[in-house]
Amino acid sequence: MISFSLWDIVRHLGGAALWTLVLSLSAFVLGGSAGLVLLYARISRLPWLRRVARLYIELFQGTPLLMQLFMVFFGLSLAGSDIPAWLAAGLALTAYTSAYLAEIWRGCVEAVPQGQWEAAASLAMSRFEQLRHVVLPQALQLAVAPTVGFSVQVVKGTAVTSIIGFAELTKIGSTLANATFQPFLVFGLVALGYFLLCYPLSLYARSLERKFHVARPH
Repeated sequence: MISFSLWDIVRHLGGAALWTLVLSLSAFVLGGSAGLVLLYARISRLPWLRRVARLYIELFQGTPLLMQLFMVFFGLSLAGSDIPAWLAAGLALTAYTSAYLAEIWRGCVEAVPQGQWEAAASLAMSRFEQLRHVVLPQALQLAVAPTVGFSVQVVKGTAVTSIIGFAELTKIGSTLANATFQPFLVFGLVALGYFLLCYPLSLYARSLERKFHVARPH
């Protein structure tokens, strides 16, 4: 048995938490960018484009994140493209995040009264300009709280990437538990790490929800 002090365990888990944070931020930024494209496709006037976006969203919402991760990691390897674990984790989480954010944002856009679209159209704006200059600024107020709330799911979703060997919090926790034979201590600290990452986001989402609920006219 390898001897680890409590400080050694905390230090290793702290480094792993940093990788969890980097993966979460990358997936959220890239997934958000892809989600905006999906949103535009989802509310497009072109039926085929709406169907393609809907198929993509239903595919990634209707299958477990773990299966998506396996398909990216092992699927590309079988196709002859060796892919590192960090890249597979990033791709799978980006696709997963984009599907959910696109649907969250679509609901917020559809909550904006239709008259706002018509008013913008009367100013000779294109469909994209109507969305960008009139509808999105109003939908943003509705979208901030659920978007921040969903970021908690992204952070917790990074735990499954330990299956393919990505050295995030859960993976390093498993390694330390096997090395120290102190699973209760190690996984307790792992759980505390996730809590410290997620709880501030949950509080922030609640404060935003209260703020915008108060700001909205009743």
